[in-house]
Amino acid sequence: MNRLNFRRVAAAAAGALIGLAGVAVVAAPASAHHPIIKGVGCKLANGDVKVEWTVSNSESRWVAEVDAVYTPSRTPVTNIVVGAVLPKAGEGSLVGEQIVPRGKAAHLTVKAVWKKDRHTVSNTQTGKARYIGKCAEPEPTPTPTPTDEPTEPTPTPTPTDEPTEPTPTPTPSDEPTEPTPTPTPSDEPTEPTPTPTPTDEPVVPEPGEPTFELTETCDELTFLINNPADGIPFSITLTSEKGTTQTLEAVPGETTSVTFDAYPGLVVTPTFTVEDETVEGEPVAWEQPEDCGNGGGGGGLPVTGAATGGIIAGAGVLLAAGAALFVVTRRRRLRFTA
Repeated sequence: MNRLNFRRVAAAAAGALIGLAGVAVVAAPASAHHPIIKGVGCKLANGDVKVEWTVSNSESRWVAEVDAVYTPSRTPVTNIVVGAVLPKAGEGSLVGEQIVPRGKAAHLTVKAVWKKDRHTVSNTQTGKARYIGKCAEPEPTPTPTPTDEPTEPTPTPTPTDEPTEPTPTPTPSDEPTEPTPTPTPSDEPTEPTPTPTPTDEPVVPEPGEPTFELTETCDELTFLINNPADGIPFSITLTSEKGTTQTLEAVPGETTSVTFDAYPGLVVTPTFTVEDETVEGEPVAWEQPEDCGNGGGGGGLPVTGAATGGIIAGAGVLLAAGAALFVVTRRRRLRFTA
């Protein structure tokens, strides 16, 4: 089993993809199902950012269900929660509000699941908020305008013939009252507390770096991703030459994998979704290890050694390429524009 370091792979993977004519193209994802995420944010007086998120469905024939929600700031988003139903396209959207603390990234990642008659489709997308400036101040409550209509005078009470007793005059007290002492002003001036100047550019923390593994045995071909807790979630779609499709989800803080049953002629093609672009890697072909014919079947061991090391390394580079581009894209400093 070969473990590939993410930093070494990123540069080599980008060059390999650029050199493949007709391989890296902008096209619709292998599965067109995806959540559409839009966000509009404005800055509050205390430096926090208030974001209104809108999540829509790309499909007009099937509803979807929110399966996972992730934000770097860990603050809740109203109405956009796990289990919420995402209406069909054209029939409404999920709208929620989030308060992002000052200095945190205004990003939202949503995983949606479409449950059809015979199979289930899932897809994960990440959106970032568009900054529109300072939040509008609430309008003051208008003061009611007096009307010119005359008011009825208050009726004067009718005097009675019964005499009223005069109110007794209070007797002054002979005890003098002590005057309240006037505070003496201090001669030492106090320095005003400096007000910190807020910056318009929130600090975006560096995401963690995932590692990738590819295992090739006598009867299985396994793709594995170990994503650290501070990593960014993303997905890789793996499709065999027979049309069998599996989605490898990179979940922060977890190690995930997918496995294909090995057979002669098995070829798996990875597809990566980066922003709104799709990058298709070079197909990975399974080759039967040499010891499978000598009693090495029944599971076998991971392919190792000089003869197969190049095959595993090459396939691993292609597997990591899309993820490298995905993380590099997310590492750009967040700059809001009006």
